Amino acid sequence: MFGKILESPKEKFCKIRRVFEEQWLQHGCHGNNGEGTRTYQVWPGNNVFFFHGRLICGPDPRGLLLTALSILISSWIFTICIGYDLPNNSTLIVTISLILTIMVLVNLILVAAIDPGIIPRGEQSSVEDVGCSNGTRRKKVTVNGVQMKLKYCQICSIFRPPRSCHCAVCNNCVEKFDHHCPWIGQCIALRNYKFYLTFLVTALVFFIYIFGFSCWRIHQRMLETGIGLFGMLRNCPETLALTLFSFAAILFLGGLIMFHSYLIAVNQTTYENFRYRYESSPNPYDKGIISNIKEVLFAPLPPSRVDFRAEMMIPRWNMEDDHIQV
Repeated sequence: MFGKILESPKEKFCKIRRVFEEQWLQHGCHGNNGEGTRTYQVWPGNNVFFFHGRLICGPDPRGLLLTALSILISSWIFTICIGYDLPNNSTLIVTISLILTIMVLVNLILVAAIDPGIIPRGEQSSVEDVGCSNGTRRKKVTVNGVQMKLKYCQICSIFRPPRSCHCAVCNNCVEKFDHHCPWIGQCIALRNYKFYLTFLVTALVFFIYIFGFSCWRIHQRMLETGIGLFGMLRNCPETLALTLFSFAAILFLGGLIMFHSYLIAVNQTTYENFRYRYESSPNPYDKGIISNIKEVLFAPLPPSRVDFRAEMMIPRWNMEDDHIQV
């Protein structure tokens, strides 16, 4: 573990270079599909790419898989143990639950697999090269009459735009960074925030739907059999477990939606709110509730700033003078 943490950029580069040299020896200079090396293949971040750079995910898929499995298992238990056991309109009830399941999973994939707003990396520069005074790597800009400081990211070699942050998990600077969601395994930021909100809302509706019919079925079974709640635990443990899990999910998702509704109303990000960013100074992005909602929810999706499928030349490392050559 410590070897990976202490691995120098040069060692990481050499590993990447060896991989591509092996591919060149096996398939020729243009790869399997007659294409050159693309940006996603040598991207220095920790992201995992699929479908030749079309989908970009975070480095740890466990949270995403756990979330997807919890939705699929909940839908399966509801369909098998509750939906078709209901006396009336069981087919319609199950069909609606399956439609909700698909909607939740589609939004989950959209959140987890699109570029959240990764900022292109710059070239390594000295403090003097980046135009900083007094040896500090900060710049001042004015946003809507409020002066703000831009920090220089030594990893990405850029001045981060306002509201941006470097995600230590993904190893990228991300535009309008909100947070890194462990349950999705991806940064939530400028380009996927709306999909994240849609996922929360559809997931909440999904679990409310399941919870409501589960409670109804438990009540019916108790009336039919005359057994109490503990008797239901013995006879229908999966139904009771799904009801409790759905209730917990409703509380969790409802709390998140309420919190993000507040953030949208005041035009803040989770990162800014947790850092008390605007306690001592006014928020230059707060334009009123209506304007904030329009900006966050109805603004068009900005294009990705990094073309991960763009072809590029592989740099070669000169081991004698420690310089990269193209």
